Amino acid sequence: MSADEGVTRTQWLERGLAVGAGLASGGLVLGGLAQLAASAPSHGEDLTVLRFALALEELQADLYARALRDLRLQSDWLEYAQTVSAHERAHAAFLRRHLGGAADPSPRLVLTRGPSSAGEFQRLAVTLEDIGVAFYDGQVGNLTSGPLVAVSQVMSVESRHAAWARALAGQPPAPVASDVPADAAQVRDRLAQAGVSVG
Repeated sequence: MSADEGVTRTQWLERGLAVGAGLASGGLVLGGLAQLAASAPSHGEDLTVLRFALALEELQADLYARALRDLRLQSDWLEYAQTVSAHERAHAAFLRRHLGGAADPSPRLVLTRGPSSAGEFQRLAVTLEDIGVAFYDGQVGNLTSGPLVAVSQVMSVESRHAAWARALAGQPPAPVASDVPADAAQVRDRLAQAGVSVG
C-alpha cells in the first residue's frame, strides 16, 4: 500500500513541484520585467510568471512555424517540428485562456532572425526548449496553487520537448539527474545568444 494512497493527482503534483521549487534559488529579471522573487506566492507574481511563460510559448511557436515554412526539414526533425509546433500553439492558447483579460501586456520575446538552415533550427530548438524548462523550474515556487497546477501541465510536456530535441541532435536527452533552474543572468545570456530580443 502506497503512503500516498488517497492523495489526489493535483495534490501530488503540488507537493512534488513545491519540493522541487524549494531546491531552486533566485528569481528571474529580464528587460523591463519586475523581478520574480522567491517569496510568498501572490496574485501579482502569478501574473508576472504566467505572462512570461506565455511569451516563451509564443516565441517557441514562432520558431517552429518559421522552420516549417522556410526550411526543408526531413524525417524525424520534420515530425518533431510538426508535433511540437502544435503543442506550443496549444500551450500559448491554454495560458491565454488561463490569464483571460490579464494576458496583455506581456513581454515580447522575438527572434531577431529565423533559422536559415536545418542545423541552425536544431540548435535553436534545443536551446529554447532548455531555456523554457529552466524558466519553469525556477518559477513554480512563486505561484499560488491554481496557476501552479496549470503550469505543471505545460512544464511536463516542455521537458519532453527538450529531451526529444536533444536526442535528435545527438545529445544526451537527460544529461543530469536533476535540473538547475536558470538565474537571471543565465536566462538573459541564453536568450541573447539564441538571437532573441526582449521587449
